[in-house]
Amino acid sequence: MGYNREGRIVICLPTYNELENIVPLVEAIQGAVPEAMLLIIDDASPDGTGEKVALLAQKDSRIVVLRRQGKEGLGRAYSEGFRYALDHLHATAIVQMDADFSHPVEKIPELLHLLIDHDLVVGSRYVPGGGTERWNCWRRFISRFGSLYSRVLLGLPLYDLTSGFKAWRGTLLAQVVQEPISAGGYVFQVETTWKASRLGARIVEVPFVFGDRQHGQSKMSPAIAFEAAWRLPCLVLADWMRSRHDG
Repeated sequence: MGYNREGRIVICLPTYNELENIVPLVEAIQGAVPEAMLLIIDDASPDGTGEKVALLAQKDSRIVVLRRQGKEGLGRAYSEGFRYALDHLHATAIVQMDADFSHPVEKIPELLHLLIDHDLVVGSRYVPGGGTERWNCWRRFISRFGSLYSRVLLGLPLYDLTSGFKAWRGTLLAQVVQEPISAGGYVFQVETTWKASRLGARIVEVPFVFGDRQHGQSKMSPAIAFEAAWRLPCLVLADWMRSRHDG
């Protein structure tokens, strides 16, 4: 799984009602990683985000926009974006991140540098040096419990399995998305990292501080936490049944 530093870097940004954030975020990313292409996957945002990024793309060849028909969940948006980045943009490195400044743009070069010796780099809130800002107690509990629950259930030696700030080698990600991803919501983050681990990927966590959004509304909801509670055991069961069948 060689990482070609002379290859193409694609940064995937799923958006839904991010009109206030998207322009300054694009400018910040292009300042930090000017050689990267930005793939913006918009789920028919009613606030006009899709129209705004389409105008940006007309003026800048480094910006590509996928405009989807409606909101189907973060996992579905990323799945489509990843496949497009691999098949049409020929990405050798893919960064996934939120479009609301929750993930620090200045950490992107570090994530990409670590891809030289790793297949997947996970931005982690729960290793020394990581953390969160402006979160209430309930959200802190849900996030930490979700990562611990996933870690114990799946048997993975990672501390932030629900992180959405990652850098992938294209060769690894192509294997991960070769089969359909079952999770539509935030469980997608756990499922893709778990699949990478099952493929023998070299995974490393790097600390970052998650800064909660300053504009717009959080997409976190009780339904997302409920999805994780039942879907992760289903993943383990399906994997166990598959191994028995193959054996």
